[in-house]
Amino acid sequence: MTYQRGDRVVLVHTTDPHTCLTEGDEGTVRRYDANLAQLSVNWDSGSTLSLLLDDGDEVRPA
Repeated sequence: MTYQRGDRVVLVHTTDPHTCLTEGDEGTVRRYDANLAQLSVNWDSGSTLSLLLDDGDEVRPA
């Protein structure tokens, strides 16, 4: 799947053990790098955690 700046997403799962984000948190896509499968998100909680979609992180459209 491709993501565009401004798309809304919901966190399904992250492999990052240090984040406070939980399943169901929502955010707005800042950038998507298809070569790295890296999704940069401005989370509504204030976090700016980027997700590595090829490493087990997962989102779905909001």
